[in-house]
Amino acid sequence: MSVQKVRDYLKKYGMEDRLREFSVSSATVELAAQALNVEEARIAKSISFHSDGGCVIVVAAGDAKVDNAKFKAEFQTKAKMLAPDEVEILTGYRVGGVCPFGNPPCAKVYCDQSLKRFATIYPAGGSASSCVELSCDELFKVSESVKWVDVCKNWQDSQEKG
Repeated sequence: MSVQKVRDYLKKYGMEDRLREFSVSSATVELAAQALNVEEARIAKSISFHSDGGCVIVVAAGDAKVDNAKFKAEFQTKAKMLAPDEVEILTGYRVGGVCPFGNPPCAKVYCDQSLKRFATIYPAGGSASSCVELSCDELFKVSESVKWVDVCKNWQDSQEKG
């Protein structure tokens, strides 16, 4: 159901043909990278956090880790991830397939600078076995991202573009 929701959402951008489904799981950064045969850093993970009455979804490179101090400075609150049973309610997707677009109004998307190293990246496609290939500009547009943020660490050593 969620994959069809993503396909329908992408159709308004003429990108529905970019949705890829796998016969294997892509629910983690490692599994998605294996399914695509790309480096883990190019997997655009959607990390969901509590926010006033909803959630913040930070889309970051697969090798990036959220920096608590940077997160607090950006969002004026401690980085507290959603519990697994809250994820689908607040993001519209199940754990392992959280997509950064087609989310309910209570979910606000922010793209992290760690993604900008790559020509294309791969966010989840609404299930634990799907993804979409997008440029960073396309991701920002289709996710209706609020803005680019710098809330991650541990990725700066890998500055390759691919």
